[in-house]
Amino acid sequence: MAALPVPNTPSSQLPAGQEGTKLAGASVLIVDDEPGMRNFLAKTIGPRVKRVEVAASPAEATRKLDEAFFDLVILDNIMPRQTGLEWITEQRHKGFFADVILITAYADLETAITALRAGVSDFVLKPFRANQIIGAVERTLDRKFLRRDNTLLRRELGADRAHGPLLGHSAALEHVREILGRLAPMPTPVLFTGASGTGKELAARHLHKTSDRAEAPFVAVNCATIAPDNIAPELFGTIDEDRQLKPGLLMLADGGTLFLDEVAMMPDQVQAALLRVLEDKKLRPVGAEREVPLNIRFLFATNADLDSALAEGRMRADLYHRINVVTVRMPSLEDRSEDIVELASFFMAQFSRSLGMPALDLNEETLLKMRRYHWPGNVRELKNLIERSVILGSFPEEFAGRGQVSGEQAIENLDLVAQRHILHILDLCDGNRAEASRRLGVSRKTIDRKLATWAEDS
Repeated sequence: MAALPVPNTPSSQLPAGQEGTKLAGASVLIVDDEPGMRNFLAKTIGPRVKRVEVAASPAEATRKLDEAFFDLVILDNIMPRQTGLEWITEQRHKGFFADVILITAYADLETAITALRAGVSDFVLKPFRANQIIGAVERTLDRKFLRRDNTLLRRELGADRAHGPLLGHSAALEHVREILGRLAPMPTPVLFTGASGTGKELAARHLHKTSDRAEAPFVAVNCATIAPDNIAPELFGTIDEDRQLKPGLLMLADGGTLFLDEVAMMPDQVQAALLRVLEDKKLRPVGAEREVPLNIRFLFATNADLDSALAEGRMRADLYHRINVVTVRMPSLEDRSEDIVELASFFMAQFSRSLGMPALDLNEETLLKMRRYHWPGNVRELKNLIERSVILGSFPEEFAGRGQVSGEQAIENLDLVAQRHILHILDLCDGNRAEASRRLGVSRKTIDRKLATWAEDS
């Protein structure tokens, strides 16, 4: 078939109706023995997708599948030595799971049944025009990513996941933001450490959103909540008796970011399998013969003492050294107490709106008591306190105040609360500014500057 002329239209200038599809980020493999058809398909689809590659035979296509992952394969059926359907059936048994569009001139019932059994997603009958193949590609990719997004959304709704911005402007948190900014454009694994409730997952989400993977999935997994017998198929996927794939979380996160919390809680054999994925950038679903190439940014978190886990044999040393490339330690809420005003105001507005109940006054006395409290449960404890107080209609006695400052006014009075708290810490430290700066989690210069400002205003 002669190639049809088609404009070389960039994906950013597609006609109305094509924007919003998943074309721009997709990778496509074209398998056809006719040079003219390969050239036509590559010129038609290439400008609209992230990557397109061609193969002149099933054997060449097999080699390319071993080297890289493809979201979609466009496959001619009638080829020398092996038909497209014979090849795709063979590959399915080895562990090939990408969506397939079959190009055929023969739409008989037997071909249709064989294609359905082989998991073909769509047919395009010869002869066809450029808009027909583009439409088939769009439909197939939209269905593929819609299935993935629905799976991830159901999972997010069924779990108590951390969402929202990374709030606060304390020196301790600004230091974390600076590190995350440096790490955002890099593929390097990151290990988040810190006590429970310090916002490790929020920081991981912030890193994902500021990276070039922001439009791809962010998949969070708490390894401590998955039964040891289920964690391997949950992560890596599995093949059923009909050779159908149930994709695991790593495949669902392909192209994006996978966040593994409490990684030291994984069984030893799963840690070994994860290490292979990190080293080889390939995944073998449980029961599959072929490894699937992956493109994932790995983030990890733990509140455990990893040195103890290593000494006790609960954490593999080779995995530990592989994931511990860059460590970001999340500060406790006590070490960033100046952020409490902003956090409390945010949670108050959030729960008042979601619960349909009036917001409580965050007056100066209440905020000062909050800043003096040591918060063993960190930000999560503060969030739970605000939610419980909104439901009950008042703060517990130890946080109750008598003022009438609330909402945006609380943020406006941040300097006043900060002044009282810093002066209180200085009193506790007998005026030792170095010790006070250590307790407050701010620099000595910050305290000197604020004291000088307050002296000028008095």
